[in-house]
Amino acid sequence: MSTTTQAWGVTDNQAPVAPMSIERRDLRPEDVAIKISHCGICHSDLHFAHNDWGMSLYPMVPGHEIVGTVTAVGSSVSRHKVGDRVAVGCLVDSCLECQPCTHGDEHFCVKMPTFTYSAPERQGDGITQGGYSEGIVVREEFVCKVPDGLDMAKAAPLMCAGITTYSPLKQWGVKAGDKVAVAGLGGLGHMAVKLATAMGAEVTVLTTSPSKADAARAIGAKDVLVSTDEGQMRSAAGRFSLIIDTIPVKHDVQPYLGLLAPRGQLVIVGQIGPLPELNTFGIVFGNKALAGSQIGGIAETQEMLDFCAKHGVTPEIEVITPDQINDAWDKLSRGDTPHRFVIEIAAA
Repeated sequence: MSTTTQAWGVTDNQAPVAPMSIERRDLRPEDVAIKISHCGICHSDLHFAHNDWGMSLYPMVPGHEIVGTVTAVGSSVSRHKVGDRVAVGCLVDSCLECQPCTHGDEHFCVKMPTFTYSAPERQGDGITQGGYSEGIVVREEFVCKVPDGLDMAKAAPLMCAGITTYSPLKQWGVKAGDKVAVAGLGGLGHMAVKLATAMGAEVTVLTTSPSKADAARAIGAKDVLVSTDEGQMRSAAGRFSLIIDTIPVKHDVQPYLGLLAPRGQLVIVGQIGPLPELNTFGIVFGNKALAGSQIGGIAETQEMLDFCAKHGVTPEIEVITPDQINDAWDKLSRGDTPHRFVIEIAAA
């Protein structure tokens, strides 16, 4: 059995986003049914829709920054109840039995986590469909609570942009007084600035666009470096203990390595795929590290939501209606947009 749900998605890697009907499964004992109020747009939605990573399944309904209200729960659900404000991020299932899953790292499931869209269903033979839709059904372990005080529209991007930047800041132990740089000031970058600032760090934004300086300082950055200005980059050599690289396209990371202090880390959270050839001189001399970071487990995601509620950390957003999705995608594809687009599903 299933329920027909209104959604917006693509039928192949060349198709624009268009209205479509999808089927949502009836509740299993462990399931939570959610009426979606808002869904953020992530740059990954474009990558998947265009099959940039060679793993896309169609038809596809993107969206993994989902918030809404619980409308029904399965017979064994204990964590959520009808009327709760809840959120769903990049994962909707995993084996829940392997070492990573039992230690709060469901995104590292050795049997592969089930992603929110464009993935084979773990139980059944369907394809997961995401949050560009009026409702979704998710097993309770992968549903987070939206804390009181967090605006629902602003909470949506936290489920990807928020956790993607919160997780490395926590993993590398950012604390008050640390000097942290953020490369890029798009959807991920502006969240990294806000979160690191809330943790007490002194934050510098690295950008190719001098025009973004005022926007960077307005959200908490103490300084801005234009990465194409050799003089500015030389003056900042060895300054930072951590650089969060949020740039979502292929780029040269070599110039950033020179900005790291000895034993500093450059953590990539944006680009997934090839980078230009890397000269390891900049890593070996100084015991520096080039690392990557994905999202976070469900417990860490809930911790992030609670942190944001406590410290008043929310993304800069532009709320759009479903018929504006294609325009928003066009703007994202043309360059780094210094805010997150959020679809108001109820406005359909």
